Amino acid sequence: MNILMVASEMTPFVKTGGLADVAGSLSREMEKRGHNIKAVLPYYRTIKDGNFQVKPLGQRLKIKMPDKVVEGRIMKGRIGANIEVWFIKNDHYYDREGLYGTAKGDYADNAERFIFFCRATLESLKETSFEPDIIHCHDWQTGLIPVYLNTLFKDDPRFAGIRTVFTIHNVAYQGIFPPSEMPLTGLGWDLFTPEGIEFYGKINLMKGGIVYSDILTTVSKNYARQIQTGEYGCGLEGLLKARQKDLYGILNGVDYDEWDPEKDRFIIKNYSRRTPGGKKDCKSSLLKEFRLEPAPEAPLFGLVSRLAEQKGIDLIADTIDEISSLGNLVILGKGDESYENMVAHLIEKHPQKVGVRIGFDEALAHRIVAGSDLFLVPSRYEPCGLNVMHSLKYGTIPIVRATGGPDDIISEFNPDTGKGNGFKFYDYSKEEFCSKLKIAATLYREKKLWRKLVQNALSCDFGWKEPAREYEKLYRKAQGRRRGTGAGFPPLQE
Repeated sequence: MNILMVASEMTPFVKTGGLADVAGSLSREMEKRGHNIKAVLPYYRTIKDGNFQVKPLGQRLKIKMPDKVVEGRIMKGRIGANIEVWFIKNDHYYDREGLYGTAKGDYADNAERFIFFCRATLESLKETSFEPDIIHCHDWQTGLIPVYLNTLFKDDPRFAGIRTVFTIHNVAYQGIFPPSEMPLTGLGWDLFTPEGIEFYGKINLMKGGIVYSDILTTVSKNYARQIQTGEYGCGLEGLLKARQKDLYGILNGVDYDEWDPEKDRFIIKNYSRRTPGGKKDCKSSLLKEFRLEPAPEAPLFGLVSRLAEQKGIDLIADTIDEISSLGNLVILGKGDESYENMVAHLIEKHPQKVGVRIGFDEALAHRIVAGSDLFLVPSRYEPCGLNVMHSLKYGTIPIVRATGGPDDIISEFNPDTGKGNGFKFYDYSKEEFCSKLKIAATLYREKKLWRKLVQNALSCDFGWKEPAREYEKLYRKAQGRRRGTGAGFPPLQE
């Protein structure tokens, strides 16, 4: 199959979270399975300034907006030898400090930036010889592509054979904008209805992807169930429930070429299930890096996260006294300014026990995952939990809230049977979280049981082979359908 992977970020070029890992790793895995893969993403400043071999493809694009024609250019790079990546270049939109905004908030023109990206992606197909069977769209930034294929481009024979798969990585981020942005889409006001992309009087780009894509996926089976409920659906639960026969939960995989302690280039000493001793060196080095006092009988807790309400950062702050009484804590992350300030202040309370780095640092993320004993994921909700899978591969035991992907991944360790790979708590409360922290810290001192738990974690396999096989089946299922079978739902109750 010819597959076009479209995302707003993708490893190895640019990353703010798990979306980039998935888009890049899935592309590589599908290429290994014999498919012809190309990818599209914006040409951000980060990519321009990075050490990537990117050059103009030659084609220039002209996208008609309501009051102007916006020009872009197609740039070309590669993932490995065989995956060609097209970058949509427009410096006004993408040559900026951040991808979507800064710590103070989103860019005011994000609607225009990603409407242009969706239009430019499809226009780029007219300028090349590539004819995709499937366009795999990731999250709200690509949500208008399925809409355009069923409206503006529906009579163009070059697009007749294309089917779409739309993946929801986090339904809380939907690309919602005021109705004044509707003309930018180039779509008629007949689509500004509950059956189309209207959402409580605004336009919703993710909703467009959900309504008009042939197949829908999200990043774990549990999350696929949860987003059909009022608690987790963020207002789209009715639509998702209406499309449940087309909605599939596929747990993401881990790229073990990048995340494997046996060959990780970022850590001080490599180790494996057979030779786990190097993990102690990684812990000692990490404590020195953060200038924390070593405590041989106390665990080191690690947190690598986007700093946002979703991630349970307030729960970490509320329990910092208890965490510090049990061991040391290191944190790496960036995000909302209020949460960046929240974690930075933790050092003031416990300067000898807590280390914090604000920012994104891929190498340090690896060192924290390798050097920590316990990995904290106390999220209010968590669609997939790639960090949970990373930590297991490194023998770093997760403590997770039982929601979304982490609930699928983690089975509670039972000291009597020796089975299980981590710890999980259910209620989003300081009491439950503290209780699980104390249980984990107590078990850490039971060396024989702890070694068994670490071995269980190191034995877990969350590679891409099985998820890629599931996606391949869905691509073929989409190919067998008449395009646009998702469109035209009855009006939803709002």
